[in-house]
Amino acid sequence: MDAMEIYTQAAAAVRQLLSENRPHFNPVKLLVIGCSSSEIAGGVIGHNSTYEYGEAVARAVLDCAAEAGFAAAFQCCEHLNRALVMERTEAEARGYEIVCAVPQKKAGGSLATAAWKRMRAPVLVSHIQADAGLDIGGTLIGMHLKKVAVPVRLEQDHIGQAIVLAARVR
Repeated sequence: MDAMEIYTQAAAAVRQLLSENRPHFNPVKLLVIGCSSSEIAGGVIGHNSTYEYGEAVARAVLDCAAEAGFAAAFQCCEHLNRALVMERTEAEARGYEIVCAVPQKKAGGSLATAAWKRMRAPVLVSHIQADAGLDIGGTLIGMHLKKVAVPVRLEQDHIGQAIVLAARVR
């Protein structure tokens, strides 16, 4: 599977999640993404990081964010305590606690590292309260969603070999 196919699948998942407009859903102003590039590649989470796949997902999410006008936060792995990469302006506007670290492929993960490199002024924050989320490959993003999260079934239920779970809040 090539990175362009991963990009296409990730963009489709984001667009499907945004198009889910049940009356009780809040608008998506902040989307959290967790991603195991190892799972996308068909491996086990944390054991086969594939930077190109993390970069394809980060680019897809950021392109969709630019199109649709939402902010994105990218969850790091447990080596950085699941901190999140986001633009400094968004973090400061929301009053989020900024932490001093920079994600790397083996300490933060491919997705977070790629997102950091693509943003204008990235920072890490310790926690957020997002309006929606995509969990690609079992990364457990639920701690970063507002209450009450409602599962959303997407047609794009896999990215590469990774299972995609999605949620919106009400």
